[in-house]
Amino acid sequence: MILVPVVFWLLLSGELQPAFLAFVIAGISDAVDGFLAKRFGWETELGAYLDPLADKLLIVCIFIALGVTGRLPSWLVILVVSRDVLIVIAVVLSWLLDHPTPMKPLAVSKMNTVVQIVLAGTVLADEAFLLNLRGPVQLLILLTAATTVASLAAYLRIWLRHMTYSETTDPKT
Repeated sequence: MILVPVVFWLLLSGELQPAFLAFVIAGISDAVDGFLAKRFGWETELGAYLDPLADKLLIVCIFIALGVTGRLPSWLVILVVSRDVLIVIAVVLSWLLDHPTPMKPLAVSKMNTVVQIVLAGTVLADEAFLLNLRGPVQLLILLTAATTVASLAAYLRIWLRHMTYSETTDPKT
């Protein structure tokens, strides 16, 4: 989480090689942290909340910075950020209505996160090292958009089912 503002500032400052390096370090530290927590049973409830929050914060900040600097299309940044905002609103609304939604990561959501990270890393590497990866970046943009929409639709379907299900409803009807 500490590297999120660093990466964000470096991107906005045009320091693309250090931004890419900080992004890679953040990814490696996240992977090592996850491995150690699982391997040695150091998993905690706080960590279960902070780890995905840090991942989302990094992705959202990178997408915003890449969008503001014109390195990603605005429509994609709006789509990615809106998905996360809508999911948070749905969770908060379900809590406020005293019908909390259990949040479990879906396969499509995990795939979406991976595609978003690969896109961000590819754009950062392409811009930092002038790799001329226009074709792969365009493909990743489309894949990111598709998985973002699919993930939002899946979460929305689950949330609507959860919010409209009543314990008094006969499951056979």
